[in-house]
Amino acid sequence: MSNVRRLSKKAGAAPLATPTDLDNSAVEEISAALNGLVADAFVLYLKTKNYHWHMNGKHFRDYHLMLDEHAESIESGIDPLAERVRKLGGETLHSFDEVLRLTSLKESNEGFLKPAEMFAQLIADNKTVVRSMREAHEICDKHGDAASAGLLEDTIDKAERRLWFLFETNQIRDDSAS
Repeated sequence: MSNVRRLSKKAGAAPLATPTDLDNSAVEEISAALNGLVADAFVLYLKTKNYHWHMNGKHFRDYHLMLDEHAESIESGIDPLAERVRKLGGETLHSFDEVLRLTSLKESNEGFLKPAEMFAQLIADNKTVVRSMREAHEICDKHGDAASAGLLEDTIDKAERRLWFLFETNQIRDDSAS
């Protein structure tokens, strides 16, 4: 039996049995992709906050504030993705165990990293997340789910902005020569 319900005017549907016009396989595939993004966002959020808390060096203030902004951006994207899964009639994540099983990212357990090392990891992770978002967008397009695709377009843009800032911050060049 599926949790997916077709749009109907019948009363008495089970609690949280959200109606949708998408078929069961579409809901399952889209929900799986979006739940993977939610898992990635949780891990990326924690890693970004970890580096924010453990930042050091001569550019501490700028880096500390930038990573806090990035963490806020990541966190603000979690709820819309999870709620989209529910709007489709899918099931969202229930635990950190699920997050760790579904994420495509690795946690950071190192005790001390230089800022350049932190940024290199965040650059790689944000690239992975953007790639996963594009793949999820393709799945949404395949099933005609314009709402999920539209949500992802905004989310991709925010992730690319973070990636751009991280990349430019981590460039080693002689700016005094210009």
